[in-house]
Amino acid sequence: MASGGTEAFPDLGKHCQHRDCNQLDFLPFTCDGCQQIFCLEHRSYKSHACLKSDHNSRKVVVCEACSMSIETTGHVRQDEEAILQKHLKSGNCDPTKKKKPICPVKRCREVLTFSNTSTCKTCHIKVCLKHRFPADHACSRGASASSSACVSNGLWNNRFLTAFAKRTGQECAKMVQLVLLLLLVHLLLSLLIATCLMCYLLILGWFDGNTVLLYSVI
Repeated sequence: MASGGTEAFPDLGKHCQHRDCNQLDFLPFTCDGCQQIFCLEHRSYKSHACLKSDHNSRKVVVCEACSMSIETTGHVRQDEEAILQKHLKSGNCDPTKKKKPICPVKRCREVLTFSNTSTCKTCHIKVCLKHRFPADHACSRGASASSSACVSNGLWNNRFLTAFAKRTGQECAKMVQLVLLLLLVHLLLSLLIATCLMCYLLILGWFDGNTVLLYSVI
């Protein structure tokens, strides 16, 4: 037991029971695992290497036959096989109540059957047919692959659009030159036709009375 106090006050405080400490603490701590007394520095399970630190821990064992969860605490020191054997002998194990697997996608309660199960080739998770695509079940690997593909496609599209814009500008300039050339040819042809018509009228002797009409035609 941890003795405490001083010569004047023998009941005041307790000595720390850590093997390397033995400090007198006026506000000692009692470990709820090993029930020993420690000072402020050694009050935690880790600081005094408590052998019963898992006395409040909870352990859950799932029965594969009925999918029932069996919860135990650190006070009951049994292995999983002993817990399952005790559960089987208790009469509470009913294989007909076994829970069927459902789709792990959030808010999806679809039961996974033989004909309604799809395994993702990227993350290897079993989902229903409705969520078989990587984008439907938040596939992390598929999302990273698709994002990298989108980035590469975006870079390719930017390069393509830049080259296309340059090419389009050059083609527009050529098109404008071609249109101007066609207009010039049309004007020259019109002048040539007007000249030929004037010569024809002069030859026929009709130039005197039809001069105004000729200019209006031109």
